[in-house]
Amino acid sequence: MPLKLSTPIRDSGSVGNEVKSNQKILVVDNEPLVVEELVEFLTGQGFSCIDAVGSHDALIQFTAHPDVVLVVSDFRMPEMNGIQLLEALKSIAGNDRIFETIIFTGDADTADVINALRAGVSDYFQKPLDLKLLVDGITRVLNKIERRMAESQVRTLSQNLTLLSKSLSDIFDGEGEPGSDGVKAMSRVPTETAENDPVVALLPSAAEKLSPRQREVAMLINKGLTNYQIACDLGISENTVKIYVSQILRIYNLRNRTQLALMLEGAGQKR
Repeated sequence: MPLKLSTPIRDSGSVGNEVKSNQKILVVDNEPLVVEELVEFLTGQGFSCIDAVGSHDALIQFTAHPDVVLVVSDFRMPEMNGIQLLEALKSIAGNDRIFETIIFTGDADTADVINALRAGVSDYFQKPLDLKLLVDGITRVLNKIERRMAESQVRTLSQNLTLLSKSLSDIFDGEGEPGSDGVKAMSRVPTETAENDPVVALLPSAAEKLSPRQREVAMLINKGLTNYQIACDLGISENTVKIYVSQILRIYNLRNRTQLALMLEGAGQKR
């Protein structure tokens, strides 16, 4: 299936339809016929493709299709060359979107190739294109993208676990270390504070089970602060505050935050 005009594709035999990918490839060239025939060929090989005629159209399609992970582009185009297009795509993608590029051309010199590779182009093909080599190259780059995505997911999971660990550490912060008898010592509240502390006045035996941080949260609830305000006041996340509130409710055998606020208010009025 040779491409017409000045950009022939050299057919090196049947490539087959083994290659499959759910991720999209953006095919870019300033000649519509080149784009059409490349898309037709790659689609026949099991790839999902989007066409773009010229670099300006490529930027539009790349923005409109966030599932495009590979851009296969001509190097020489009137609006911008392959390196300039890559830099523009990077600007659109930002830090979170993962994608790679492959360029092809018939007249680039060695300096162009070196500059393209330095800019981050994954692979480079000379015209006339060898179809089998092109498919092999695309498959290789897509495998690279899959590895990058997997590594990104692992990093995200690791960061989430770190945040969770910190939240749990905050929750149990100050609850005491195991005593010599192997039983964790609870934070005891001096009985003389019951006259000034509605948390203790509400139920002294339960108050003894509260950690210092849980006491702080309960006192701020008594002052009428929201979970968000409490989080800002204590320098912890709002989700962590919700966990503290849930623990306090369980200790006092209450069903919701409103009941706790009302009971604390009533305990304060009795003092």
